[in-house]
Amino acid sequence: MKNEWILYALLLVMTLFGSLGSVLFKAFTANKQLKLLLAGFISYGLGALLNIYLLGQLPYTLVMPANALTFLWALIFAKLVFKETVGIGKIAGVAFIISGLLLLVW
Repeated sequence: MKNEWILYALLLVMTLFGSLGSVLFKAFTANKQLKLLLAGFISYGLGALLNIYLLGQLPYTLVMPANALTFLWALIFAKLVFKETVGIGKIAGVAFIISGLLLLVW
């Protein structure tokens, strides 16, 4: 059971790396700094490697839907990094996504 929770934590990290890669790619489009592009590829790559590992450890029907957590990270990064407006509709949408994922875990 303890090992299972570590795998669930890795699911969160996997989606975080994927979203962080997108943030770095967006930052690259504004700044054209090669280090941002490289960091984006590394972050995306780490997320992909975690995805491959987790597909071998957890059910496919859990790992693939967990990719929807990128919507949560996108909302957080949009607000904190890009200072975008996040309305109640977007928050509600992410809440529904998280609720669905919790149902899959239990």
